[in-house]
Amino acid sequence: MSESRDETTAEKSRPGAIDPYAALPSAVEEDHGYRLTRRGWTLVLSSALVLVFVMCGLFVRVPYVALGPGPTYDTLGQVDGVQVIEIKGHQTFPTSGELRMTTVSLTDEVSLFESLGYWVSGRYALAPREEYFKPGESDEEVKQQNVRQFQDSQSNAEVAALRKLGEPVKVLAKEVVAGSPADHVLAAGDRLLKVNNVDITGEEKVREALAGTRPGETISITFQHEGQPARTESLTLAQNPDPARPEGFIGLQPIDRADVPYDVSITLQEVGGPSAGLMFALAIIDQLTEGELVDGEHVAGTGEITERGEVNPIGGISFKVVAAREAGATTFLVPEDNCAEAAAAAPDGLKLVKVSSLDGALTALEDLKADRPTPSC
Repeated sequence: MSESRDETTAEKSRPGAIDPYAALPSAVEEDHGYRLTRRGWTLVLSSALVLVFVMCGLFVRVPYVALGPGPTYDTLGQVDGVQVIEIKGHQTFPTSGELRMTTVSLTDEVSLFESLGYWVSGRYALAPREEYFKPGESDEEVKQQNVRQFQDSQSNAEVAALRKLGEPVKVLAKEVVAGSPADHVLAAGDRLLKVNNVDITGEEKVREALAGTRPGETISITFQHEGQPARTESLTLAQNPDPARPEGFIGLQPIDRADVPYDVSITLQEVGGPSAGLMFALAIIDQLTEGELVDGEHVAGTGEITERGEVNPIGGISFKVVAAREAGATTFLVPEDNCAEAAAAAPDGLKLVKVSSLDGALTALEDLKADRPTPSC
């Protein structure tokens, strides 16, 4: 009906009325196939809108990242033919079973359709991108930060494990603040021997040595640079930038490192963040001690570890328990503060063991082997 009404209106135009088709070429006037009816225009516009929607859904990025279960790695085993933890210069002992570290996958630059797919799957979660990428921060900067955190987790794991085994530690200057009293005197990596006449046997000793000092006071510091003979310099303390700390400011960040004549190397590519520390520490201890820590069992876990062996909470635990179970783990070591979240997401067949320290994790593994009760979530 719409088509005939339009044609009729054009043919019966009153004198003086404007014919909407008068300007069209004669071929168009004679061939009504060139004309679009209302239905035709509706189809064209609808198709265009659908095309725009599809293009937006495929190519327009949303300000979110997708989080989900990531790869897992056996810290007692190999990845791509390379041993994850290798100890040279010291006797090692056979191990069995798995101590599997877990990760979270992060997918950036997610399109509208992709984000909907992730959300519908129930396996992934969407989070604001700004929680993982600060405004103005490049992807490369984020990657470098994750690599630094991962390297620190390796160093902390080594120190915590070797300290547990009774090995000595040394204290290094991790960073030297530009313009501070220590600047141009010490460099990052220098070994600290004495501060204000206090022997430095752990990083906490640096803070103890400065307790009770005041800005403007002169102290002595003895250090060693790159294996050179030790030397002593005088430093005039500055005002601490933290108003809550009235003691004098030296301008360096101390850090504990293992002081052993053998080498512990950890090799794992494309992994970032601090949460593998606990599993690294357990694997180091397992290799350096007689007996088998997990006795053939498949144990997974996570947790940031300090140089003193404390286990701190991490993010993404709900994805990590899923990844662990899919990798065959039957037990998962959970940082105490992550217990509630882990318990809510744990799949069937995965036993959750609550830990707050390296000592606690070792005790729990011994109890598991002996079939004794363990702290659970």
